[in-house]
Amino acid sequence: MKAFSRSILAAALALVTATAAQAADRAIIVLDASGSMWGQIDGKPKLEIAREALRSVLKTVPADTELGLMAYGHREKGSCSDIELVVPPAAGSAAVITAAADSMKFLGKTPLSAAVKQAAEDLKYTEEKATVVLITDGLETCNADPCALGKELEQSGVDFTAHVVGFGLTAEEGRQVACLAENTGGKYIQASDAKALEEALVQTVAAPQPARAPEPQQVPARPEFNFVPELTMAKDGAPLKDAGNAWEVYKAKADGTKGERLATEYGNYKGSLEPGDYVIRATLGEAAVEQPLKVEAGQSYTPLFVLDAGTLIVRPRPSEGGDIDTGAAVVIDFPGAEHPSTYYGETKVVLPAGEQKVKVTIGQGEASETIEIAAGQTVEKDIVVGVGRVVVNALYAQGGEKVEASGLDVKIYKAAKKVDGSREQVTYGFGPDGKFDLPAGDYVAVVRMDQAETEQPFNIKVGEAGEVTAVLDAGVLAIDAPGAKEIRVYSAKKDIQGNRKNFGYAYDQKHQTTLPVGEYVVEVDRGDAGKKEGTARVNAGERTELTVQ
Repeated sequence: MKAFSRSILAAALALVTATAAQAADRAIIVLDASGSMWGQIDGKPKLEIAREALRSVLKTVPADTELGLMAYGHREKGSCSDIELVVPPAAGSAAVITAAADSMKFLGKTPLSAAVKQAAEDLKYTEEKATVVLITDGLETCNADPCALGKELEQSGVDFTAHVVGFGLTAEEGRQVACLAENTGGKYIQASDAKALEEALVQTVAAPQPARAPEPQQVPARPEFNFVPELTMAKDGAPLKDAGNAWEVYKAKADGTKGERLATEYGNYKGSLEPGDYVIRATLGEAAVEQPLKVEAGQSYTPLFVLDAGTLIVRPRPSEGGDIDTGAAVVIDFPGAEHPSTYYGETKVVLPAGEQKVKVTIGQGEASETIEIAAGQTVEKDIVVGVGRVVVNALYAQGGEKVEASGLDVKIYKAAKKVDGSREQVTYGFGPDGKFDLPAGDYVAVVRMDQAETEQPFNIKVGEAGEVTAVLDAGVLAIDAPGAKEIRVYSAKKDIQGNRKNFGYAYDQKHQTTLPVGEYVVEVDRGDAGKKEGTARVNAGERTELTVQ
């Protein structure tokens, strides 16, 4: 991943912490943990970029800044109510927030409006000054109106502000969520434009507000910790410290199973539990262990949780000795899993001990291995997929101009034909400089731009980087027909039945299309004003302009 993308989000997150610190109020970061965060920027999943930026920026947070973390879409795939205050606002919460983000899963929908409203309510925005910072890579997907919510929070709040960081959103998408910030007097930052981001940071951060004098208050006595659990990877293993693991505390039902979840804590957790029956669940990576706990008054407990897990490090490579592929999909089916988990690029994950089925996909290449991991063991594995890479482009004419249009259509087929004469399609792409990772073999690239199409056979070898250039032998016809309701393009030559081949149409007064070399008839339909025809010749690599009055 390029440093550019990471630095943009890091700067945006710096706005989060700077705003909270300067305004001397409490703030909650609302983090998009929806499935779309698996999308990539420069070959790296957005969720990893967000985690790294949080980890970096939160190290600089002043110890007295009261900061919390809320997430949505991190527990269920299709739920609009999957919203959780993961870390309540508190001073010195930076490490806890970092650990929470590192262990979070990214699964579901994008109920961003409901999450922001819940964060505002948790901050008691109708009674106290409050700031919410939303980091989202997608738009609302749960039938809510972010703009209307912004107005509602502004009208009801004592001094409420929402900032929105649009992570990887287009300008048009950004406009649909910017109103949430603007309607509360906050800032919208599009984390894809460095200049705009810098200007926003100058306006927000460069004029710090004077710190308020602390109000005298009675400091409550710190409760004694009666629950200090420890976690190990294997029996007789050393306790884990700062591992980023999660502790989930549940009220126990009468039958001893998990009931209401009371809290989720992270890392080196120390707690004070009321007398009663609980179920405690410890998780790290994909491994989990739970056990009951009965708390009695005046007693302290230091239970040991044994994950019975190991660590797997997978380095996907396209070929022997090749660089690690950051965009490779690593799918791991581990013991006890309801469904396999997918990671990208070099993968390091804690897994339950046992037989791990690992499948790595790079482009159209795939490799599978079964790896045994013992409790407490770390296994490192290079998995070679066996692909080469080809870059496909097209020229209008031999030695002529390259086709730069995004509408360039590229389909890759196996060269060998089936019994019926057809070929098996392997993959496809759009636009110039299309990159395709393919297993060794013979292929055909079918390249099409509008009405012009050609085939280019090629061969690829494992570890090879090659280029395929297809020559369309075509030109561009630009038609201007004032007052037209419809424009149709036909071949000038008729077939034996007297019909002319159709080469496309447009319901407009202008039409531009790429056509094979040849003679054409353009039919313009002006409705009540009747039809009129014009003729044109298209030459390879040339632009032909035709006006039909």
